[in-house]
Amino acid sequence: MRRISLFLKNGFQMMGLAALAPFEFANLQLGREVYRVAVVSEDGRPARSSLGPRIETEAMAAHPDTLLVVGEVRPQALSQTARGWIAAAGAESRRVAGVCTGAFALAEAGLLDGRSATTHWAHARRLQQLHPDVRVNEDRIFIADGPIWTSAGMTAGIDMTLALVEDDLGVEVARSVARRLVVYHRRPGGQSQFSTLLELEPRSDRIRRALIHAREHLRNPLTVDELAYAASLSPRQFSRLFRDETGQSPAKAVERLRIETARTLLEEGRLSMDEVAREAGFADRDRMRRAFLRAYGQPPQSLRRSLRLLNGGEDSEVA
Repeated sequence: MRRISLFLKNGFQMMGLAALAPFEFANLQLGREVYRVAVVSEDGRPARSSLGPRIETEAMAAHPDTLLVVGEVRPQALSQTARGWIAAAGAESRRVAGVCTGAFALAEAGLLDGRSATTHWAHARRLQQLHPDVRVNEDRIFIADGPIWTSAGMTAGIDMTLALVEDDLGVEVARSVARRLVVYHRRPGGQSQFSTLLELEPRSDRIRRALIHAREHLRNPLTVDELAYAASLSPRQFSRLFRDETGQSPAKAVERLRIETARTLLEEGRLSMDEVAREAGFADRDRMRRAFLRAYGQPPQSLRRSLRLLNGGEDSEVA
């Protein structure tokens, strides 16, 4: 049985509590108490959220297996006592994770020095300014650097804790938990905080359905006829409506989805270039290369090297 502690300060962001849901549903999925969860604070008094309601807490004591630190809408400095306790968790706990602006607390406790980390995009530059020894990557859903994890804002905390469950119990349990939570299993840590689907922002459900179909079937040719069918429109109606709502052609939008997926796979580093091209739906690695040159001005090999160096990895490459 693994103990999970969620650390709160007054002013904590209420959405951070949702990060505990994957642990609860992992217990339900397996029919036993794999995780025992506690909500803790420095003094054990009720913690006031930024929204107003208070949450009962226990006083911080022995360090748990995994410590989650929830951030605030406006990050505030830790007390000396809390800072020391979180710093000690870096040695005493198996994992320490910052949810959203919880990364500020981890950085203040010295746990992020020399490590890669992320946080809510609106606070990333301030985190970098306050803690120049941290390698802040403001465009990631979550980052695991050794035993220290950090997530972007809001729902990204759920993605991170699903990854923690997967790390403990395997991909099948994590997938089942994600299904129970009715969330996409699961956005990879390398995925951008600004996804292509969010940037396109179609107004109608029909065009949104077509884009979701495209993202989930990238290995298909994804012709206009296929996307129009997913949107329940004729090809001519679909093409006109798609351009009206997104400002670009279906082919261009599909290419952006493929590039986004390929970039994530490149950063994860498990697949060869040919495999990345195939998984992202490019006909071959040369077409993927041309798409990357249009989007980023550099080929995928160069981008993979840059991403690995940014995240503190080795400058090696899967051919």
